[in-house]
Amino acid sequence: MKIASFNVNSIRARLPIVIDWLTKESPDVLCVQELKCQDQDFPQDAFQEINYNVAYKGEKSYNGVALFSKLPIKDVRIGFDKKETYGPRLITATIYDIPIINTYVPQGFDPDSEKFIEKLEWLKRLHAFLKKNYDPGKPLLWVGDFNVAPEPIDVYDPEKLSGHAGYHPDEHAALRHLMDWGFVDVFRKHQPGPGLYTFWDYRIRNSVKRNLGWRIDHIWATKSLAKKSVDSWIDLGPRLQKKPSDHTPVVAKFEL
Repeated sequence: MKIASFNVNSIRARLPIVIDWLTKESPDVLCVQELKCQDQDFPQDAFQEINYNVAYKGEKSYNGVALFSKLPIKDVRIGFDKKETYGPRLITATIYDIPIINTYVPQGFDPDSEKFIEKLEWLKRLHAFLKKNYDPGKPLLWVGDFNVAPEPIDVYDPEKLSGHAGYHPDEHAALRHLMDWGFVDVFRKHQPGPGLYTFWDYRIRNSVKRNLGWRIDHIWATKSLAKKSVDSWIDLGPRLQKKPSDHTPVVAKFEL
């Protein structure tokens, strides 16, 4: 199974890039974040034309998550519960008999803001969601834009960025707590080196060329499933196209 995660930063604005990438790379599953699109405006037909099943939940201008799969998508669930207050940021389903959690974790903006507190609360709620619904001893994938760079090698300047949203000690503690539940960072299992990023800020001049990036998009698996991973990589191609997202896909392959 070949699975990928891609924060598209507007599915309609990035539709040609996403369709082209799916056609060329042919992943079995693609997890997408930041749709910025109401459900009635989602371009579902474009994906069905290239033989992908789709499950999605969006909203106007913000958030939104989707799953694309060559096989049927079963047991779809949106959000933590029916009283979702964070917007469409979590979608779960079973594909290839494997439960998949696709998340768009809140960005947090400023560590002194209420939004940062909400981010930490969201991650705490995700931990409770895992404990209630899943078994770390069984196969499970957690995929998406986590909006946290876990280690110093995951940001271009760890000293300068320390304490900022996305690279803050409180976020690192929350992410370690989630990993301790039973996850393996599949990308790092195969790619231990520095300078490998999935996000480059639009606001930084020539950020991609200068490789001033962050690795905040991830594919994590429980240990039993991580053992079956055979490779993982970041595909820079979509970030180099015209009018790209500020993110690019991260991919992993498993022999099931």
